[in-house]
Amino acid sequence: MNLTEKINDRLDQLSDMMKDGKVKEAARYSLLASGKRLRPKLMLTALKSYGLDEKPYIDLACAIEMIHTYSLIHDDLPCMDDDDLRRGRPTCHRAFDEASAVLAGDALLTEAFTILSRPHPLLSAKQQLTLVQLLSNASGQCGMVYGQQQDLYYENKTASLSELQNIHSYKTGCLITVPLQMASVIAKEADLPVWGEIGQKIGQAFQIQDDILDVIGDESKLGKKTGMDAAHHKSTYVSLLGLDKAKEEVERLYKETLEAIYGLTINHGLMIGILESLVHRDV
Repeated sequence: MNLTEKINDRLDQLSDMMKDGKVKEAARYSLLASGKRLRPKLMLTALKSYGLDEKPYIDLACAIEMIHTYSLIHDDLPCMDDDDLRRGRPTCHRAFDEASAVLAGDALLTEAFTILSRPHPLLSAKQQLTLVQLLSNASGQCGMVYGQQQDLYYENKTASLSELQNIHSYKTGCLITVPLQMASVIAKEADLPVWGEIGQKIGQAFQIQDDILDVIGDESKLGKKTGMDAAHHKSTYVSLLGLDKAKEEVERLYKETLEAIYGLTINHGLMIGILESLVHRDV
């Protein structure tokens, strides 16, 4: 199995341990939908780049994907972005109902920390505590939730470029940065600041590419509706900079990311491969 298949297989096993019922069905519906698994792959690939065997840490990577999926379920709700499609099929609240979708998101969020706090044979208690702190900060009100709050605030308002960068530093950047930071805690904690810089740069580039794809992407490939930013009157990198300048910004951030990667004593090729697929994606 390739890395994506290994992650999918373990997500299936872990989510099957949840108590039976509609909430479990809704959680698994969203969690096991076809996704790129970028965040868990970032963590596991970073570990491999240090020469570590990634297999003992796959559950920790799956915990990150559970939090990402919870955020998508809640973002799609009528009170948030009110989306009908996610990963090529009806969103969780459309396939089930709003209450089940809310609870499914809650279940995945809390299950992630249950997994993360289980005793691990290769990690010290201090390392595990640090991992919990990093992931909770990245996903909570000082991280992704704050970014979503600001994103909602600027609906129907024009955000400046610096305000938009701040939104996406939290909403997108935090949950792309934290897999790299968690790998660093496990492999080489001294590299933590560099991974923080890499994660934020690549997170911004990822979001700009997302804005670009919302304008020129193929809806059938993306698995979600395009043009939704304009429909919600959201400020985006494309609306503020124009399409060509937005593309230039992606390349600038990617170049700076590569420079930071080459400053680390790791297998550079492994990390460049996944970062390339993340930034220069067309879906």
